[in-house]
Amino acid sequence: MGWFVSLLVLSLLIFFHELGHFLAAKAMGVYVKVFSIGFGKKIVSFHWKNTEWKIAMIPLGGYVQMKGQEDMDPTAVSQDDDSYNTKTPYQRIFILLAGPFANFLIAFVLFWMIGLGGPPVLSPVVGEVVKESPAEKAGLQKDDIVTSVNGVEIKTWEEMAKGISQSQGAISFVIERKGYLQNITITPQMREARNDFNESIQKRMIGIGAAGVSTPLEVTDSLSYAWDKTYWASTIIFGGVQRLISGAVPAKELGGVISIVKITADASAQGWMAVFFFAALISVNLGVLNLLPIPALDGGHIMFNLYELLFRRPPSEEALMKFTIAGWIFLFGLMGLGLFNDINRLVG
Repeated sequence: MGWFVSLLVLSLLIFFHELGHFLAAKAMGVYVKVFSIGFGKKIVSFHWKNTEWKIAMIPLGGYVQMKGQEDMDPTAVSQDDDSYNTKTPYQRIFILLAGPFANFLIAFVLFWMIGLGGPPVLSPVVGEVVKESPAEKAGLQKDDIVTSVNGVEIKTWEEMAKGISQSQGAISFVIERKGYLQNITITPQMREARNDFNESIQKRMIGIGAAGVSTPLEVTDSLSYAWDKTYWASTIIFGGVQRLISGAVPAKELGGVISIVKITADASAQGWMAVFFFAALISVNLGVLNLLPIPALDGGHIMFNLYELLFRRPPSEEALMKFTIAGWIFLFGLMGLGLFNDINRLVG
């Protein structure tokens, strides 16, 4: 059942990505020939609104085939009014951006639905106070509740930690202790910490730990929760891609569709919130990866259109063909490496 849920989630995310392209293309007056979920031989298809809608055997993505645009033959053009080729570079970029935008939007909606479900968040209640730390020297005590940092109201432990790390100089805290409010000024120290990529960093800290008190997220805060989580997921994935390219993250850490399916299947056993959370992460991942400037991806097509805007002429047919072939080789190489790593993890 878990594997079925994971494949359904992946297919739906691909569908919404391609739906973004489809709707943008129709808005720009471009004829869409095929809307496909998956590649290869079709399993089922039907015609609606002059478009062939189909599901294919290989669930590794999808595509919207527009008149005048052929990924396997980038030189194939059409000069009809309803062709992709006859649209301005700005219109084409709008169509190309619509797919990744749909993925970010779906992620936001999923995080918002999680927020509406009232997920528990860590409250800013002080637990351990490290000896000789700035917090202890300033008089902060166990069970103190931080209500504001530098005049900004605090509701969660995450907000408090962010306020401390982004501040400069001494910080003004308002705390609640046994029902009474007190003002405390603390000057943080730079200490070693770990970021989301488990890298060692220097961070402003005051020397306290959380008491572990959780409270449900209020419904009115669900939109800000969704925005923060979507932004966080985007930075995590952008940062991961950057570190993979630079070599900071080894290639053996790259995962493929099997990893995606397995993670989502495992999440399904934890309940709908876990499924929504990982679906949102995968959706952001699809959006980010499709924005990479790799020919055959949306980012590669955007790069060609930016070239046309900058130099007032499209790239030559020879350049388009060479870059597109190189892009497909690179993509198949990445998919092959991800599949190889997935199999190694399964049999390891």
